[in-house]
Amino acid sequence: MIRIFSYCLLAIAALTGVPGQAAYETEQPVDFTLQQLGGGAVSLSDYRGEWVVVNYWATWCAPCRKEMPELSALHSERSDVTVLGLAYEDIEDSDFDSFLETSPVSYPILKVDVYQPPEPFGAPRVLPTTIILDHAGRAVKDFIGPVTREAIEQFLDSHGD
Repeated sequence: MIRIFSYCLLAIAALTGVPGQAAYETEQPVDFTLQQLGGGAVSLSDYRGEWVVVNYWATWCAPCRKEMPELSALHSERSDVTVLGLAYEDIEDSDFDSFLETSPVSYPILKVDVYQPPEPFGAPRVLPTTIILDHAGRAVKDFIGPVTREAIEQFLDSHGD
C-alpha cells in the first residue's frame, strides 16, 4: 500500500509541477546526511574535492536497474568520481538487501525518507534521476530519466577539475 502511495505521489508531482519540486542545479554547495544501507551515516560533504554522482533509484524501476552496472563500473574505475545511490523507496532494509544480492553495486546505497526527502533536491521528478556535484559540492548537471556512463563521462571530461 505504501509503495502504491509513493508511486502516486511521484506521478502527481511530475504531472502537476508541485511547489517544492526539485530544482537540481545549485549555486551553493549541497550537503545532507543520509543513513547508508547496512549502517552508518554518509554526508555529501564527505566527498568534497571529487565529482559526486547522485542517483535516485528504486528496486521496481526498470531503467534504474539497467543503469546500475554502468554506474557501478564508473564508481569502481574512476578515482575522481564517487557514485551514491539514493534509494527512493519505502521498503525494509532486508528487501533492499535481497534486491542487491541479485543486482550488486560497488557504490554506497543511501536510504531516502520518501516523506521527507533531502533538500534542496526534494522528491525526484522521475526515476531514475542523476545529479552531478562538482568538486565544491555544487549541483552542476542533472539527467532526468535514464543515463549512460558515457553521457556522465562526457560531461565530466568536458568540465575538467
